Amino acid sequence: MSTNALSTNVAKTTANKYLTVTLENESYGMAVLKVREIIRLQKITPVPQMPSYVKGVINLRGSVIPIVDLRLKFGLKAEIAERTCIVVVQVNMASGQTVQMGLIVDSVEEVVTLGSDEIEPTPEFGTRIDTTYLLGMAKVKGQVKTLLDIDRVVAQEAIERMAKAT
Repeated sequence: MSTNALSTNVAKTTANKYLTVTLENESYGMAVLKVREIIRLQKITPVPQMPSYVKGVINLRGSVIPIVDLRLKFGLKAEIAERTCIVVVQVNMASGQTVQMGLIVDSVEEVVTLGSDEIEPTPEFGTRIDTTYLLGMAKVKGQVKTLLDIDRVVAQEAIERMAKAT
């Protein structure tokens, strides 16, 4: 497949509505269809033996939801501020099961509709950098926003461990 055909294919599969969030002053987008709700930050119960970016679980209307700090997952500063919140998303596991999970972000920006002409494939950074969790790069109002593949953002083994723990 040629590079142009590949980039056209990527754009077709990613053109949609995205919720944009900020992580340490950078903008990221996640498919609106994956987002279940946005809630304020609340007390998180720690779960032992989890990676450092897994903060624990919360009780959300009777359901136990694992919480991942997206900032820590990406190696960014994780400071609590007034607009820090949890975006509850639905994650598809490798087994085919779906799990609700909370992602801590610095703030929520807006919902944007992106056409295929506004999305470019993820650039090559070299062989040592894993970019499988990136859908592409979007150009919105003169800014570049990184589009995340929520199903791949959290390592599958961590999702499996959290699902068993909850």
